[in-house]
Amino acid sequence: MSLIKSISGIRGTIGGKTGDNLTPIDIAKFSAAYGEWVKKHSERRKVVIGRDARVSGEVVSKLVAATLQSLGLDVVDLGLSTTPTVELAVTLEGAAGGIIITASHNPAQWNALKLLNADGEFLSEKDGQEILKTADAEDFNFADIKHLGKYEVNNSYINKHIALILSLPLVDKAAIAARNFTIAIDCVNSTGGIAVPLLLEALGVKNITKIYCEPTGLFPHNPEPLPENLTHIATEISKGHFDLGIVVDPDVDRLCFINQDGSMFGEEYTLVAVADYVLQHKKGNTVSNLSSTRALRDVTEKAGGHYFAAAVGEVNVVKAMKEHHAVIGGEGNGGVIYPELHYGRDALAGIALFLTHLAKFGKPISMLRGKYPTYFISKNKIELTPEIDVDLILEEIQKQYKKQPINTVDGVKIEFDKEWVHLRKSNTEPIIRIYSESDTHATADYLANKIMTDIKEIVSKHAYLPR
Repeated sequence: MSLIKSISGIRGTIGGKTGDNLTPIDIAKFSAAYGEWVKKHSERRKVVIGRDARVSGEVVSKLVAATLQSLGLDVVDLGLSTTPTVELAVTLEGAAGGIIITASHNPAQWNALKLLNADGEFLSEKDGQEILKTADAEDFNFADIKHLGKYEVNNSYINKHIALILSLPLVDKAAIAARNFTIAIDCVNSTGGIAVPLLLEALGVKNITKIYCEPTGLFPHNPEPLPENLTHIATEISKGHFDLGIVVDPDVDRLCFINQDGSMFGEEYTLVAVADYVLQHKKGNTVSNLSSTRALRDVTEKAGGHYFAAAVGEVNVVKAMKEHHAVIGGEGNGGVIYPELHYGRDALAGIALFLTHLAKFGKPISMLRGKYPTYFISKNKIELTPEIDVDLILEEIQKQYKKQPINTVDGVKIEFDKEWVHLRKSNTEPIIRIYSESDTHATADYLANKIMTDIKEIVSKHAYLPR
C-alpha cells in the first residue's frame, strides 16, 4: 500500500488499485474534498495550482483542475512551477487557496497534492482533518453546466517571484555581480532547472554550469539533496573550476550548497548561514524544528536573539515563527523560511540571501562554513513489534532521563549540555526514529546507540508493553 493521507495532503505512487495507490479516482476524490473545503470557508472562488516536472505531473494536474472546475471553482494553472512560487501566487492572485502537485524529494514514481490556504501556507491540522473527513464521506456537490469554473494558464509567476526576491532589502545584486561567481547547479531535471538559472542571471551571475537542468522529470539520481546523491556535481566541482555548487530538490523548497573543493557545506547549515546573515542586519528570534542542528541556536544567541524549537513539520515551524516573531526560520533539511517574503520554505530566496552573504564575506565558501560551530547529526530508527506500546516506551525514557532538560512538544527530546537526542514515533508503523547530535560523529552515534540500548532493556524488562 503506497497511498498516504495526511492533514497536509495526499501522497502515493502512481498506478495500481484505488485506495492503495495514487490513482485518478483518489486524485479526484481528494481534490473534490479540498474544493468543498474552499467553498465552505471562503467566498473566493479561485484556486491556484502548479506542478514540478515529474512525468506524472501533467496527468495529475489535469485531473485536479477538472475536478475543481466541476465544483464551480476557477483555476489558475501556473504549469511547471515551484512550491514557493505557488505559495506566493495564491496571495498575489487573491485566491482561496492552492494545490501544489509534487512529491517533493520522493522518487519519480511518487506524486502528491500539497494543500494551501488563502495565505499560501499549508493547512492547519483542523482544516486538514476536515478535508480528510469529507473525502472519506465522499460528500461532494458538483456544479451544473451553467456554473462550471473557469480555467486559465499563467506562466508569469516564476519571474514575479524572482522580482520580489530582488526587491528584498537584504538581497544585494551589485555585491553578488561584483564577486563574479562561477557556479554549478544541479536541479535534478525538475523545475529548479527553469527557476534557478533565471534567478542567478537576474542576480548578475554570468558563469553558470547547468547539470541536470532539463525539466523532463527523469530524475538522474535520487532527488533528495543528500551527500550520497550528489556525487556527480561534487566530482565536477572538485576539479577546481567553481566557487560553489547549488542543489535544489524537485519542487525547489530545499536547498544545499557545495564548497569549492567538492565537499558539502552541509544541508543543516543552509539555514544557519542564511540566519547568520539576516541576524547581522535585523536583530530578532529564530525557529527550527526539534531535529535540526543546535548551530542555529548558537548563532542566534550570539547575535542577541532567542531561539525556539518547534515540532517537526513546516506548518509547526511557521506557527512557532509567528508566535515568537522570528525574523528567520526553517528546517535543517535545507528549508529556509524568510517571513519578509512569505511563510514558506523557499530555496530561491535562500539562494539570493546566501549569495549576498557569501559575496560580502569576501572569502571562499569553505571559510564561511568554518565560521560556524561544527555539529554532527546521527539518524537512526528502531523497529518494534506491533503489540508494543510505543507511547509507554517514550514515557519510560522520559522518566529515566528526568534530571536532564526534556522537551515533549514532539516525541521526547533530551538535552545533554550541547548534545541532544530526539525520539519520535511513526504514525503509521511501530518505529521510533532517533536523532542525535554532538560535536563528533562518534559521540552522536554513541548517544543514539545508548538510547536504543535503553529501549531494548525497557522492552525486555516488561517482556512486552501491550497497547
